[in-house]
Amino acid sequence: MKSPVFVLLLLIAFGLPALADPQRAPAFTTPDGAVEVWTLTNKVGLRARVLTWGATLIEMSTPDREGKVADMTLGFDSLERYAQPHPFFGSIAGRYANRLAKAQFSLDGRLFTLAANSGPNHIHGGKRGFDKRIWQAEARGADAVRFSYTSADGEEGYPGELQVAVTYKLTDANELWIAYEATTDLPTVVNLTNHTYWNLAGTGDVLGHELKLNAKHITAVDAALIPTGQYLAVAETPLDFTKAKPIGQDIAKLKGAGLPGGFDHNFVLDAKLGDLAVAAEVRDPASGRTMRVLTTQPGVQVYTGNYLKGVAGRGGQTYGPHAGVCFETQHFPDSPNHPNFPTTTLRPGEVFRSLTIHEFAAK
Repeated sequence: MKSPVFVLLLLIAFGLPALADPQRAPAFTTPDGAVEVWTLTNKVGLRARVLTWGATLIEMSTPDREGKVADMTLGFDSLERYAQPHPFFGSIAGRYANRLAKAQFSLDGRLFTLAANSGPNHIHGGKRGFDKRIWQAEARGADAVRFSYTSADGEEGYPGELQVAVTYKLTDANELWIAYEATTDLPTVVNLTNHTYWNLAGTGDVLGHELKLNAKHITAVDAALIPTGQYLAVAETPLDFTKAKPIGQDIAKLKGAGLPGGFDHNFVLDAKLGDLAVAAEVRDPASGRTMRVLTTQPGVQVYTGNYLKGVAGRGGQTYGPHAGVCFETQHFPDSPNHPNFPTTTLRPGEVFRSLTIHEFAAK
């Protein structure tokens, strides 16, 4: 494991050279202004593209064991399509990613009421969260782009003006780095994640992908997927991925558990909070592509696209349930309403930082 200080120093240094400087190009125009697309490449065949709309990762292409390059993310051919409603393909979710019960939380004795956009609950920052905002972008060295956004005090009901930045970095070590940073002028809550749907084969479903998670517990939830405040051991349950197994092996056993036949759970990572450690390892046996997800966050929401239904996607594909799997590295859902969970409170003078690294290979 690497300390967060060590990895942040590496991020600042941007140590490895890229094949070419980040490339920017016009994408489309919205009533809020012009949207750009930024492209990162490296010497070993990796390519990432990110929109300033939602700081959205719209492509992550890597070679398979035969050298064939394919995009491993779900998305659209049309860039303009990302500005229309979609299932958070590649988006940055915030100000609070995941769910908040009853669309409210208390902080320093004051109750804050948010938009109820998931039944009676709040999810992924509200009706117009960070995924539906235009971010400012600038190249940071030859191999990274920093996206920044200022969230006004009271936006979507949250207190405090939040200055937030997300940096995407592509390295010649076959890695995609996503680094988050935020400051505030008033006490607030923050939970940020990237909501990419991964499919290492580039097509079909992910039920045959082999997954290992370094997590012995989940946060237990009710039928609305709101945490109860308890931790549940995964041993001897369909949620046990402590040893690698196909995602689809036990997925049918989840029916009738408040879920439409799939995973949508926050796994409590075994690593010490703040340490950069491996959260997930996933492999597609057919292509040989593998991905390791490392993070400094305490949890990862594993979501198997259960609610995808007839979504017209890239290259003429139609995305249905299990067409992709999300690894949303983050703090726990509904943390502000559970004092026993790691805090998501951010105060003036503090800096929120987190780092997630995706390591790619083909074997």
